[in-house]
Amino acid sequence: MRHAVIIAGGTGTRLWPLSRGTRPKQLLSVGGGRSLLRLAYERLLGLVPVERIFVCAGAAHREAIVEHLPELPEENYLGEPLGRDTANAIGFACAVLARRDPDAVLAFVNSDHVIEPMPAFREALETAFEAVERDHAVLATFGIPPSAPHTGLGYIERAAPVAAPRDEHGRPRVFGVTAFTEKPDLATASAYLATGRHLWNSGMFVWRADTLLGELQRFLPQSATGVRRIADAWDSPDRSVVLKEVYVDLPKISIDYAVMEPAARGDGAAKVVVVPMAVDWLDVGSWPTLARTLENDSAHNAANTVTVLVDSEGNIVVSDDPEHLVATVGLRDTIIVHTRDVTMVCPKSSAERVKDLVARVHDAHGNRYA
Repeated sequence: MRHAVIIAGGTGTRLWPLSRGTRPKQLLSVGGGRSLLRLAYERLLGLVPVERIFVCAGAAHREAIVEHLPELPEENYLGEPLGRDTANAIGFACAVLARRDPDAVLAFVNSDHVIEPMPAFREALETAFEAVERDHAVLATFGIPPSAPHTGLGYIERAAPVAAPRDEHGRPRVFGVTAFTEKPDLATASAYLATGRHLWNSGMFVWRADTLLGELQRFLPQSATGVRRIADAWDSPDRSVVLKEVYVDLPKISIDYAVMEPAARGDGAAKVVVVPMAVDWLDVGSWPTLARTLENDSAHNAANTVTVLVDSEGNIVVSDDPEHLVATVGLRDTIIVHTRDVTMVCPKSSAERVKDLVARVHDAHGNRYA
């Protein structure tokens, strides 16, 4: 059967101070007042039954996430005791769901993406489901056709088309994969754009649970053994004890490094394919990307609160109180974020350094502002 898992771990440090340990970025509201998590959930409705939509996230965020998804069955929350990156989150979900359904085909989507239009997203997921159901050895991922050279995203180089499925005109929908590349420099990203063969790595996947677990056993046996042990205890009174005992020792690594890259090189038994997904796609991981979901004025200032901006251009102004006035004079290309206990100001060009700032704040003040 088809299932879907929303990966909702992480706290989004580069969106501090709005994103905190108790309010991770997937719970931040974007256009229309809905959270990123809620949007991810609604994109799946109609693709798989509601009772087969799951969320994998930190156990500490259960209560907050359930507030955003009140219809989520309690047993559909897969709580991690701590973050160990995507190889373990995905392996954990595959192991638990494979025990419930040995033929489970799982779609993994992220909780911090903005994706439009919806029909193109749904068509791509349907294509990937069909590809995996035809060939159980397939690991399918999704590539976004790039609109510009981007140094902050990973890339997938597509190879020749696979035999099926094709669209109504006989054109290929699914392609082999030559290589994955992490965050190239500008010259390389520009060359990738010119080839027409390179796609942005979306970080979304479809595969059979047992196929992924087989590849995890091959490439990351400690994690494969650990998540199977968790799954064996999942419906027993020992669940919490085993989960905490096993998870802390799992090697922290992404699914791309652990499985997708070696599998694409032909080192495993599975076949990696990519489905192009022709959508407008935002991976909301920094203030400049979040700003693209906000209203812009004629001077390209993006804001979600009351502002008076004199001779100011290209700024990002965010407040957790929409009635809080932010006023500026002569300001250019600056990020201003106001919360009840923190105000952060930095140049847009230093947006990636917010993560470093959070580390310094933690060194100075512990968890007070985390």
